[in-house]
Formats: sequence, C-alpha cells, structure tokens
Amino acid sequence: MDLPYSTVKSLHVGAAGLTACLFVLRAAAMAWRPEYLTRRWVKFLPHAVDTLLMLSGVWIAFQLGAAGVQGWLPAKLIGLVIYIVLGMVALKRGRTRGRRIAAALLAAIVLAYIFGVAVTKSVWGPLAGWI
Repeated sequence: MDLPYSTVKSLHVGAAGLTACLFVLRAAAMAWRPEYLTRRWVKFLPHAVDTLLMLSGVWIAFQLGAAGVQGWLPAKLIGLVIYIVLGMVALKRGRTRGRRIAAALLAAIVLAYIFGVAVTKSVWGPLAGWI
C-alpha cells in the first residue's frame, strides 16, 4: 500500500493529538477518579492509538529518508522514551499520589517538547525561534 505523505502525516498528527488527550484524561482520572482507569476502553484505546501513532511515524520516517529526519527525529525518539517512562510512573508505578501527579506534569511537558520538535524540525523544539 502506497499512501501519500500528506495522508500519513494527517493520520500521525491526529493520532498524536488523540494520544495527548487520552493521556490527560487518564492522568485526571488517576488524580481524582482512579476507578475509571479500570474500564475496558481505558485499558485498550490508548494502546491502539499509540500503535497507530508509532506505525505512522515509522512510515513517515521511511518516506522522508535519512536526509529528511536528521537531528530532530532522534530528539523526538529520546523524548518519547522519557515520556513513556514518566507516563508509567504517572499512571501505574508512582507510589504516592504526589509522585504520580508530578510525573504526569513532567510527561505533559515532555509531550509538548516532542510536539514542538515535530513542528519546528529542530532539536530545540518550541525554543527554536529564540535560539
């Protein structure tokens, strides 16, 4: 299947936005209504969306080739690993409510950085215009 770049990019951007929304909803549930995290759709949907996000990201990287992703793609991937670890602490592994909330806030900041890198195509992300 050979989808146009614009289609795959739209799918990727949409999945990224949905991932962010689902994370915020799950983090809010963790803080105020933890029982919501046990619902079936809450356990399944984020993983399905994240899989779509990763697959579309890999597809885009292959479409752009090595020259199109220099510098900023590794920054996004490192940010992604940090976001995943913080997300796990926020939603599952944090031992106290305070640690979970702190991890959720840090994860949101890292997610904003990842979005900034994607938009600016710079490792500086949102700060790219100031540096």
